[in-house]
Formats: sequence, C-alpha cells, structure tokens
Amino acid sequence: MLTNKIAPSILAADYANFETELKKIEASGSEYVHLDIMDGHFVPNISFGADVVASMRPHSKLIFDCHLMVANPENHIDNFVRAGADIMTIHVESSQHIHGALQKIRAAGVKAGVVLNPGTPVSSIAHILELVDQVLVMTVNPGFGGQAFIPEMLEKIKEIVVLRAAKGLSFDIEVDGGIDDKTIALAKAAGANVFVAGSYVFKGNVAERVATLREVLNG
Repeated sequence: MLTNKIAPSILAADYANFETELKKIEASGSEYVHLDIMDGHFVPNISFGADVVASMRPHSKLIFDCHLMVANPENHIDNFVRAGADIMTIHVESSQHIHGALQKIRAAGVKAGVVLNPGTPVSSIAHILELVDQVLVMTVNPGFGGQAFIPEMLEKIKEIVVLRAAKGLSFDIEVDGGIDDKTIALAKAAGANVFVAGSYVFKGNVAERVATLREVLNG
C-alpha cells in the first residue's frame, strides 16, 4: 500500500544554513527532503549541483529526493549517485534517451522517477512506467518557487492513477508546485501520495506547517 509522504523543498529554505534547515525538516517528521537541481538551460533558473547535495548528505538521514531540472540528465546521473541521492527524478522532456537514462539510475541502485511538465501529456510516459518508482506531476511550470497551483493538473493525476492500475504497477505519484494546506487535499483526492511543499513550509514555522499538512492528509 502506498503511504502519504511530505517532501519539503529546500529551494525555499535559507541557502546560507542548509544544515540547520535539514534539521528542521527532520524534526518535522517529513519523510523526504526535495532537492531541486536547476541548470539555467532546461529551466531559466539556476539552483545548485551535485557538490552541494554531497555537502548536505552527512548532515541528514532524510530521503534525498533529487529532482533534476536539467538538460541531458543522463550526463549527471553518476555525479548525483555519488552525492547521495536516494531518488533521482528526471524530466521526460529533457532527454532524447529517457528509457536508457532511467535504466542507468536503477542500475546504480537509486530509485528512478520521471517528471511531466504541465503541457506534457501522460501518453509520453506510458511505455516507460515499468522503469519508475515515482511519477512527478508538475503542478506549476518548473523553474521558480512560489507559483500558484494549476488546477487542471488534477485530471492528469487521475489519468496516471488509471494507467497505473491498468498496468498493475505500484509507483508513487508526486506533486510539486503550489502545494499548501488547501491544494494538498485536492492533490490527494486526485490520487497523489507524495507532496512537495516549499514556500508554504518555509514561510512559517516548519514543524507547524508540516503538522498542518499532515492533519489535512489524515483528515
């Protein structure tokens, strides 16, 4: 049975104090920390790379959920494996060889995920779902935090749920973008079970905000 998981996005945290922010996430009882890797090419923003992830790794036992918003992610897999990624999620739009890239992630002993941008249809991943542990539905356009949730993505989540059942698979469905104490309920009702929350969590008391999200999920 798939369980609900909360994944605070460190993109919204204090970059000068990652160790402290990781401790806050751990203390909140969150299952994952979501690490947004942006290269300035696939998305217009730049965040941080594998060396920064490696520097965080000794300071946390959390699951490192690494979301690679980068062009040609297959060229970066080895670096993020060495950095300590537990889950590596890559965009179907970013690679000409998405099947091989997912195979490479799995061969390295890391869980593999695939991401869909808002304008990308579910049909684009139908033939690679057997290779993934997680499908991430972007509920905003990628590149910047603090954007508003796109409600039309709820239908996409439902479509993935139907396809997952038809194939007899059991991967997680993750949502990222505009998740707060209201939209998390909508995403859960549609079928998501992993919830990335950035601005909502870090613009308040981290433990209290995560507790509120948990209450909604358990509501």
